Amino acid sequence: MTTKARNIGLDVLPPTSECSDPNCPFHGSLSVRGQVIDGIVATVKMNKTVIVERNYMKYHKKYERYEKRSSRYASHASPCLGLKAGDRVRIAECRPISKTVSFVVIEKKE
Repeated sequence: MTTKARNIGLDVLPPTSECSDPNCPFHGSLSVRGQVIDGIVATVKMNKTVIVERNYMKYHKKYERYEKRSSRYASHASPCLGLKAGDRVRIAECRPISKTVSFVVIEKKE
């Protein structure tokens, strides 16, 4: 079965399964713009929402060393992606979907 996924303007592979989620960037009408971030899914306990954690290094000028930092982003996860905790994903910024969700998962990396 071939699914017709919408072109979101980024170089990502569309999901193979289809969904009827209106906030899916591929099968719904949600547009993406702004930041694109890579991270790891930390939790999948909310309905259609995952927490994506990103680890990075920040330079501290006074001590001339790097420190580890991390950020957590609440992201909308469409059912067509089939995410679970520990998956490497790419998220993109979108319009605010709820109070805390302003990102959407666009790709599940293998």
